[in-house]
Amino acid sequence: MPGIVGLTILGIILFIILIVIIRNVKIVPQAHAYVIERLGAYNATWGTGLHLKIPFIDRISKKVSLKEQVVDFPPQPVITRDNVTMQIDTVVYFEITDPKLYTYGVEYPLSAIENLTATTLRNIIGDLELDNTLTSRDTINDKIRIILDEATDAWGIKVIRVELKNILPPREIQDAMEKQMKAERERRARILDAEGEKRSQILVAEGLKESAILKADAVKEQKIREAQGEAEAILTVQKANADALKMLNEAAPTDKIIQLKSLEAFGKAADGKATKIIIPSDIQGLAGSVTAVKEIWNADSEKE
Repeated sequence: MPGIVGLTILGIILFIILIVIIRNVKIVPQAHAYVIERLGAYNATWGTGLHLKIPFIDRISKKVSLKEQVVDFPPQPVITRDNVTMQIDTVVYFEITDPKLYTYGVEYPLSAIENLTATTLRNIIGDLELDNTLTSRDTINDKIRIILDEATDAWGIKVIRVELKNILPPREIQDAMEKQMKAERERRARILDAEGEKRSQILVAEGLKESAILKADAVKEQKIREAQGEAEAILTVQKANADALKMLNEAAPTDKIIQLKSLEAFGKAADGKATKIIIPSDIQGLAGSVTAVKEIWNADSEKE
């Protein structure tokens, strides 16, 4: 019996030891770290993997996530340099780079970041006017991030970026801004209408101008062609006269023939329309000869 009791007690002890060992085997997951204290003092920081904790001596002081974290802080009242009070809420993106400093650097890290963000925001906005505040978000974000990053280094925290989520001016300021925006939109619409009307008038004027130019070019072309036709006609007539004179000179006509041609020319000039024609004396003599010959020709014709 004593042997059985002893084995039973030994088995119980071994079972308890096994349970204790199993309970003190710890697995640290990815992107996490455990801060370990030994007898109340910092001992080590466990990274990802399997670890064994000494029972009753070591304890896990803090489990820290190394992932990037996002904290959305509630709106904070701030006053601009031109004494406009508005509500601004911020979003802070950060990650823990040193679990030991994060554990022992500050008591409530998120609360500390929130208060530091609020005071920094008030200081920055206090140096800006309302219009600059509304149009300088990127500048404000960068300034807050730099200040927070420097201040949180002692806490093992790295501030990655800061964003102003909402900027809410007083209601009367919002109404004034909406009226201003409406007036600006109406002004731009009027400018666009005026520019469109101006462009339309310019196009109409350009069309009339081009039409007038085309008409003038057509009239000019017509006159040029008429002048060219008249010139060609005159050249043709002159050439015909020159050819006739050339042929006449080559034929060597007598004086009587020349006088006869002159008489024919006077007859064509009169053409039954002239009331008085002055004929040179030598042509008058030739005309008398022609008349006498005509009378003799007519008398012979009657006798026959």
